[in-house]
Amino acid sequence: MSIRPIKRVTQAQPAIEGAGVRLRRAFGFGNTSDFDPFLLLDDFRNENPDDYLAGFPWHPHRGIETITYVLAGTVEHGDSLGNSGSLGAGDVQWMTAGSGILRQEMPKGNERGQMHGFQLWANLPSSLKMTAPRYQDVPSRDIPEVIDDDGTRVRVVCGEFWGKTGPVDGIAADPRYLDVSVPPGRRKTLPVETSRHAFAYVFEGAGTFRDASEPTAVRTEQVGSTGGAVLEETGDRSLVLFGSGDEVTVQAGDLGIRFLLVSGKPLEEPVAWRGPIVMNTDDELRQAYAELQDGTFIKG
Repeated sequence: MSIRPIKRVTQAQPAIEGAGVRLRRAFGFGNTSDFDPFLLLDDFRNENPDDYLAGFPWHPHRGIETITYVLAGTVEHGDSLGNSGSLGAGDVQWMTAGSGILRQEMPKGNERGQMHGFQLWANLPSSLKMTAPRYQDVPSRDIPEVIDDDGTRVRVVCGEFWGKTGPVDGIAADPRYLDVSVPPGRRKTLPVETSRHAFAYVFEGAGTFRDASEPTAVRTEQVGSTGGAVLEETGDRSLVLFGSGDEVTVQAGDLGIRFLLVSGKPLEEPVAWRGPIVMNTDDELRQAYAELQDGTFIKG
């Protein structure tokens, strides 16, 4: 068994998307080869409704899958195929955009005005770029949770882990999407297949991820700082990219630690990307935007 070394630790950066939603972007819209097959991870977490209620009005997607995981508040959604619904706390929506879809997503806070969720984009291989769109809407109650003897909790959204299989299936990159909580002071080692790219995104508590050499602390920007980025040994909004190996080890701090642990088989295909559309070539990208203009974007 080999513990995965840490390639780098970065902090999610402020971004504005949709009609003015303020969020933090862990990665995306750059060279994402280290994260292949994943393209982007956004953390939309806010307690000020003015910063998120404008939402994400109608916009297109093609060539990717979007994975929305809600922790607090709700997200109302609808699309050009006539689908509509609401995602609540603990719910997941795994949308395969395939050949093309128009959709909107409108976040609403809970009774205290809090909104928190994640959206992850996964690339589709060239053979499935133009597949028929589909949804997998998963209520919180259908997501299995495994509790280990030391109190570690793992929600299995997708993939297999500790004998449980997540409800999302039929995904090309065979990803594993876990929500992991490790109690205060506990050290935990989690298996990750060697053939996969893997990353962790810490969103509660603090901790230290350890590799085969020197321990590497998770660092983050201090919330509320007015003097620029202040780096501390804590975990909130930190992205940890792992190197190769078959295990990840984390030492939880005094408050415990909670993080997403995501891994997938790299597609190793060329990426032509502009906005919400991701294809393999520039010609395919130009064609997609031309179809948006002439009204032929939606197939079937």
